[in-house]
Amino acid sequence: MPSYQFDCHTCGSFDRTFSMAEVPAATACPVCASACRRRFGGAPLIHPGSAAARLIDATQRTASEPGVVDAPAGRSPGRITRNPLHHKLPRP
Repeated sequence: MPSYQFDCHTCGSFDRTFSMAEVPAATACPVCASACRRRFGGAPLIHPGSAAARLIDATQRTASEPGVVDAPAGRSPGRITRNPLHHKLPRP
């Protein structure tokens, strides 16, 4: 069922879930029980808990907060070789 947003003059906005056939133009505020009118706006295109929304959020977050990697995947960062021959190998 879709969620609709209502505005209360004293308490602010709140969401209520109604079927599309039974959505009222006004409803009672859950805090102060005053009559509140329905707020009209854009519909959310993606459900906030969906896999697509999580992927979009993670992708946007990597632009400003890139993940720091200590070691290649599958290796622990604490495994350091003590072999002196390995010091001659080229490093990336």
